[in-house]
Amino acid sequence: MKITWLGHSAFRIETATAKILIDPFLTYNPSFAAAGLNIKDAAAGVTHILLTHGHADHVGDAVQIAKDTGAVVLANADLASWLSTKGVEKLEMGNTGGTVGLGGFSATFTNALHSSAQITEDGVSHALGNPNGLMLHFDDEPTLFHMGDTDIFSDMALINELHQPDIGILPIGDRFTMGGAVAALACQRFFNFKTAIPCHYGTFPIIDQTPEKFIAGMEGSKTAVAAPKVGESVSA
Repeated sequence: MKITWLGHSAFRIETATAKILIDPFLTYNPSFAAAGLNIKDAAAGVTHILLTHGHADHVGDAVQIAKDTGAVVLANADLASWLSTKGVEKLEMGNTGGTVGLGGFSATFTNALHSSAQITEDGVSHALGNPNGLMLHFDDEPTLFHMGDTDIFSDMALINELHQPDIGILPIGDRFTMGGAVAALACQRFFNFKTAIPCHYGTFPIIDQTPEKFIAGMEGSKTAVAAPKVGESVSA
């Protein structure tokens, strides 16, 4: 498995059977642009686009990439219905607690503590379902948990018991999600990740700029912290 951070919460996941984009916020993502990346390369060969919730900094370029590539888009039921009105044809919908088989892997919608509405260019606010994390189980690859945008919550322990994820992708930027120290506590108290990857930082001045608080909080943990630069990859 090859995991490439595209800035903010956007990731490209490559396995033997799938090429996945999670929360592909690229066009207006200053970290993506600053790293010299381009959408064509990020979306090359993509088979699936997975969305944790409806905020613009997570839906991002999902509609256009889906149209350009024919990728299947997975989202919560409300968000998926809205995407269908934008011309997305290949949609898989679910909701918290549900699992969707996607050929070679499955995605389970877990709880997340956040929000999910979006104000579009016409000034209309759309309620786009509940926020989620996404638990990805692969046939022959490590189990990966993208938490979406969330705070810590005690039922993370139950999520770990149910799914035993090997890789955790955690938001650490504070203000809109948990900060680095709290994210580290979530890792150490509730999960047994082999690898933890921080995200949702450094994108805008209003959130934390570095993963230092998370890295400091993970000192002494058995979990390896991988904090790639935007555009860099982690192998698992």
